[in-house]
Amino acid sequence: MRILVTGGAGFIGSHTCDRLLALGHEVIVLDALTPPVHRSGQPANMPAGADFYQGDTRNRDLMTNLLRRVDAIYHFAAYQDYLPDFSRFTDVNVVSTALLYEIIVAEKLDIARVVVASSQSAMGEGLYWCPADDEQLPGMRPESALAAGQWDIPCPVCGGKLEQRATPEPISNPQNAYGMSKLAAETVAINLGRRYGIPTVALRYSIVQGPRQSVYNAYSGACRIFCLSYLLGTAPVLYEDGEAIRDYVNINDVVDANVLVLADDRATGRVFNVGGGEPFSTAAFADIVRRQYESAQPAVVTGEYRFGDTRHILSDISALRSLGWEPRRSPADSVADYAAWLDGMEGLDSVLADASAQMRALGVVRRRSER
Repeated sequence: MRILVTGGAGFIGSHTCDRLLALGHEVIVLDALTPPVHRSGQPANMPAGADFYQGDTRNRDLMTNLLRRVDAIYHFAAYQDYLPDFSRFTDVNVVSTALLYEIIVAEKLDIARVVVASSQSAMGEGLYWCPADDEQLPGMRPESALAAGQWDIPCPVCGGKLEQRATPEPISNPQNAYGMSKLAAETVAINLGRRYGIPTVALRYSIVQGPRQSVYNAYSGACRIFCLSYLLGTAPVLYEDGEAIRDYVNINDVVDANVLVLADDRATGRVFNVGGGEPFSTAAFADIVRRQYESAQPAVVTGEYRFGDTRHILSDISALRSLGWEPRRSPADSVADYAAWLDGMEGLDSVLADASAQMRALGVVRRRSER
């Protein structure tokens, strides 16, 4: 099969290309090579053996020429970094997805599968349980609560304590611009796929960890941030109180899912969570990294928070498990692999400080009021 992978020089894309090539597929990579992931326009993770094109997924002529040549598409190209770039999230993530289907329909192309990368962030705060008022889908946390250090979300009905639940795919409650754009993109893909008979799958990735995750993103990547901190001999900062819940999934498990849905017709027309299946607080995850680096310095809580973050989210992965997929690698495996990849890399001294300064300048990182 000949397969187009947009964003194929990036983190998830390059690993997926490597697997596809190993399985005997022909791979075409389209990547814009934009910073901060690709500094100076140089590909960081170019898959050996792939046919590479540099360009934008919103370029109609380029996309038309490439789509005419392929049997399937993985659409990984996305913008995912700075919170205040509202229009760019929509422009890159949603417009490119709509154009993909527009071209397939206009050209009457026979496409066997389109796999669209979505995100756990499309679910927002996710599903909670109130003992008095049953299931709840709380809205975003107000700035006044965050500034006061009120991290946990009360029941919107009775004000009581909520209990987190694993969140299944029908829940869509995005809290920030990136999540909104990913929900919009997956909706475009699934609905147009159904309307025009284009076999489509959307995958909502949890926090993906492993080698090749760019060290230069300002916002994303707990593994990146914590590993860089300990590698440089400093204790990492935990936002809020360090007790926010996430689930972490290894890049190789993600690639397993990507390959599975390419061939399994039971997946078409559906959205699947791709997660680690186990909740971790950010403090617990940071401690895994601390042990990897054999550091005596625990992570520190400074009273800072990132405006727009969800408090807790844990993906229910039972739907993908029903197709035979299983997360087989642990967060400790991901950390060890990422630490090995970082080992010996040059030019890391200022990365964290530069990212921190940028997020503060954009108003992403804020400090709790001392009053």
